[in-house]
Amino acid sequence: MNARTLPVPDGLDGMRVDAGLAKLLGLSRTIVAALAESGDVSLDGRPAGKSDRLTAGAWLEVTLPEPERAEPLPAIAVEGMGIVYEDDDLVVVDKPVGVAAHPSPGWTGPTVIGGLAAAGVRVSTSGAAERQGVVHRLDVGTTGLMMVAKSEHAYTVLKRAFKERTVDKGYHALVQGHPDPSAGTIDAPIDRHPKHDYKFAVVANGRPSITHYETIEAFRAASLVDVKLETGRTHQIRVHFAALRHPCVGDLTYGADPVLAKRLKMTRQWLHARRLGFHHPADGQWVEFTSEYPDDLRVALEKLTAES
Repeated sequence: MNARTLPVPDGLDGMRVDAGLAKLLGLSRTIVAALAESGDVSLDGRPAGKSDRLTAGAWLEVTLPEPERAEPLPAIAVEGMGIVYEDDDLVVVDKPVGVAAHPSPGWTGPTVIGGLAAAGVRVSTSGAAERQGVVHRLDVGTTGLMMVAKSEHAYTVLKRAFKERTVDKGYHALVQGHPDPSAGTIDAPIDRHPKHDYKFAVVANGRPSITHYETIEAFRAASLVDVKLETGRTHQIRVHFAALRHPCVGDLTYGADPVLAKRLKMTRQWLHARRLGFHHPADGQWVEFTSEYPDDLRVALEKLTAES
């Protein structure tokens, strides 16, 4: 057990024990309430209940349980996942389709983190246990470049870089129809879909989301666009283009035409993380990587080209 003794800060004066300790220690109110009920919280030497009030300057003693040891994540080789670049600070992988970034409830398939472990790559221990080292993610159905931090310093620097939007995240997407204008910016807030929890949508009170795009080539039924993300919301490209009524080809979740998807033999969204550029956390030098299209995307594009 781990005992901590400290004075109650002025900012917590008058707060309930469960609310104040949750804020002070970064624990949930449920955990703090359980500690209080088991007699592990005291104020000036007297046991404190969860609904008691904190007094500024009073001596607070909390006995915390020892943290549970995290189980090592399963090391499972990922077929088709290539390492594009690796050094002491980070590793950049080319993620194939059908692979999640990290383990999560309900997902039993392969993951980037498991694949790296199987390849003998040790990643940073920063972050939640199931996603240690992960500084950004790609959807299971999106292929291309993904970066994982190996050192603690790199994790801190790269997380800040993504937050401050200094990372160049470039995607290629094949979208239905022809966006008008052919180049522009989509600035529309995104949050959970109001009716379907498994997907996202443009909603009035969502999180700010900005997508820049430029048409590379227009075909008869679709357009190949270069996309640069200013923000990194879940499903951002898919949601934004669906909102414009130009969903990614094959993206049936967001309203793509199943007939076109079948004709092009697309069983997932045509979306590829093509480019990744950033300042290296070790020396600040700009580095950039690119990824070629996987076979399913390339074949679909060739078919469109032939038809046009």
